[in-house]
Amino acid sequence: MKLENKIAIITGSASGIGRAIAEKFIGEGAKVVFSDINEIDISQFGDNAIFVKCNVSKSDEVDNLIKSCLDKFGRVDIMVNDAGIGTMGDILTSSDEDWKKTIDINLSGVFYGARAAARAMKEKGIQGSIINMSSILGSVGFKCTIAYCAAKGGIDQITKAGSLDLAPLGIRINSIAPGFIKTNMTKGLQDDENYCSFINSMTPMGHMGSVDDIANAAVYLASDDSKYVTGLTLYVDGGYRAQ
Repeated sequence: MKLENKIAIITGSASGIGRAIAEKFIGEGAKVVFSDINEIDISQFGDNAIFVKCNVSKSDEVDNLIKSCLDKFGRVDIMVNDAGIGTMGDILTSSDEDWKKTIDINLSGVFYGARAAARAMKEKGIQGSIINMSSILGSVGFKCTIAYCAAKGGIDQITKAGSLDLAPLGIRINSIAPGFIKTNMTKGLQDDENYCSFINSMTPMGHMGSVDDIANAAVYLASDDSKYVTGLTLYVDGGYRAQ
């Protein structure tokens, strides 16, 4: 098992990609702190998991999340900053409130998580792995997603700059940039036959990805298989950015 005896925190793990990563990590031998703004029952995982409610847009709650992990498991080896929201809005019509909410959750929340985890790793002398959930829309534009694109682009820069700060400590920080993945967040796209066909036609591999595709990438970046990899944005997008 690639993550045996590792302690991982995963924000946004009530459903979708975050949930898939959490379950995959447990299958690979890790103990996992599930975290989300929505409470969930994880009793099926027994002593291998706990749940901590957290709104990642509030730095004090993120700090408490890390503290809860340390209190329970004594350390944190892996931090996955997955929590985020999907928002629509173009540059003409997006309100201040829409912009702020998206940036607070999707960008500031990642910074708070990476900072808190890095501090805990440094204090314990852990050469850990921090994984940020970016998107292909962090590097390409897409209509009516101005705030979302800005936040995801910022995540890639947090990853690059943070990797330079943390490399001397042996702490790695990388991003995963999914393409169009089948989740509840993209259900509207999946249910719209015309739009789904458009997305598939824009993806060289011809179909949307699965949450397991992203979870497998997270296992790689969390494990010693990537021990010389830092500052990377790993695109899992069916070839979308290759065009």
